[in-house]
Amino acid sequence: MFQLSIVDHIRLSFGSAVGAYQGHTAAALRLSQWGWYSKIVTLALLGVGAAANLLALRQGHGVQVTAAVLAAIAFAALAVHIAFEPTPRIYGHRACASRLWALCEKYRALLTEVQDELVDVPTITARRDALLREFGAIFDQGPPDDRHSYRIAQKALSGPHMGGYSDQDLDQFLPAALRRSNSQPEAMPQPAG
Repeated sequence: MFQLSIVDHIRLSFGSAVGAYQGHTAAALRLSQWGWYSKIVTLALLGVGAAANLLALRQGHGVQVTAAVLAAIAFAALAVHIAFEPTPRIYGHRACASRLWALCEKYRALLTEVQDELVDVPTITARRDALLREFGAIFDQGPPDDRHSYRIAQKALSGPHMGGYSDQDLDQFLPAALRRSNSQPEAMPQPAG
């Protein structure tokens, strides 16, 4: 029969929190880069359009048409940037990543206290349940649903590159004393119920 110790459950939940943190951080970075690049392109188009307008004052009809086309393209680029304004989503993903980082620290603290045998099983269970509720609340108040959020949730539930989290993947986020690759922790008693 399949059995999962409470420590294993905490580690798996910790892995999901780490995955969600990484996903929200990456989404905020991608959206920030997209916003920056779109501003640079729009500014470049406006600059070239302004230069073409200055030349059109002295040149013929062809330069005037070029200036009008560049102004229209710059207008379209700015309209697209405004329509897909990434700033609220960037801040939403950043705020969610920040809350998830704090949650990951709480998971690390709980795992450390379990390793050092500072807490009993009922306390471990209560704190694990509180962390799971906090994890759920973060997603309830997270950024709006978009393709980035969907990918983050998908990745958080299945681990890096959709293959699940191995102990080595989780170990890189834990202190040396809590790593499974160093030593196999003692089996914790199973809570009833």
